[in-house]
Amino acid sequence: MSVKELKQKIFDGNYISREEAISLLSEPLDELCKSADEIREKFCGNTFDMCTIINGKSGKCSENCKYCAQSSFYKTCVEEYPLLDTEKLLEQAVYNYNKGVLRYSIVCSGKKLSDKEVDKLCESIKDIKKVCPVSICVSAGLLDRKNFQKLKDAGVDRVHNNLETSERFFENVCTTHTFQDKIDSIKAAQLAGLEVCSGGIIGLGESMEDRIDMILMERELGIKSVPVNLINPIPNTPFEKNVIPSYDEMKRITAVFRFLIPDGFIRLAGGRSLMPDKGAELFRSGANACISGDMLTTQGITIDNDMKIVTGFGYEMP
Repeated sequence: MSVKELKQKIFDGNYISREEAISLLSEPLDELCKSADEIREKFCGNTFDMCTIINGKSGKCSENCKYCAQSSFYKTCVEEYPLLDTEKLLEQAVYNYNKGVLRYSIVCSGKKLSDKEVDKLCESIKDIKKVCPVSICVSAGLLDRKNFQKLKDAGVDRVHNNLETSERFFENVCTTHTFQDKIDSIKAAQLAGLEVCSGGIIGLGESMEDRIDMILMERELGIKSVPVNLINPIPNTPFEKNVIPSYDEMKRITAVFRFLIPDGFIRLAGGRSLMPDKGAELFRSGANACISGDMLTTQGITIDNDMKIVTGFGYEMP
């Protein structure tokens, strides 16, 4: 089926299949991106979802994810510190909210926060919610349902847990936990009543089919917020020499993701600073959300610049 026919299939309320998604990989790029943008407009309107993140706990991670500066397996000289106290978390939440960003994510290194750390974070979140009506997301690792429930009761709206890649390719990225561990944790969060934000990294060495399979799993899990990261090769990690995918490749896969999840937020995340126009063209290729400001260990794009980009395209902030 052609791009036009697959777009109409989606407009009629149907999902496209894996085989149909793969067929889009050889279709003309401009037509594909234009159609993805039309799908976005039909199912999501012009609403744009912007969030910011804070590195709430940094370094000394027990996991061996081959792309990550925070892994204790690699000598990357990343800053190391324990879970931040309430004062710092609150300061950043208020700053971002006053800039017009209504979603704030606290991201913590490690396989998972301990019970004690979860309790400390919950107290901080309660204090933030007393002062600032920002929506709060947390990336706290592979928690169980009990701890996810604590976070929800404290005021968390959403948790973040990237699949990173397909199940088939995952063992090439990390061996200290499994793809199924991630699935189990995502389902535990959902059982606790939390929304889940989950996506992956483009440029780990995976194929286009791996990327499609990752999004098909996200779709199966009912994920509606999908971060799309471009690898930023970190010196002294196993992936330090990975080739950064081309901008056209990023536009194509972003558009295909929109075809696969028509009504979700396709969220540009890490690696945008490596793109020629900071990813602006992807906001006309199916993406309708972003993480703004600095990333965890790499430079991002300022909130003010992102606001100019997205409002210039006619997007509206909620």
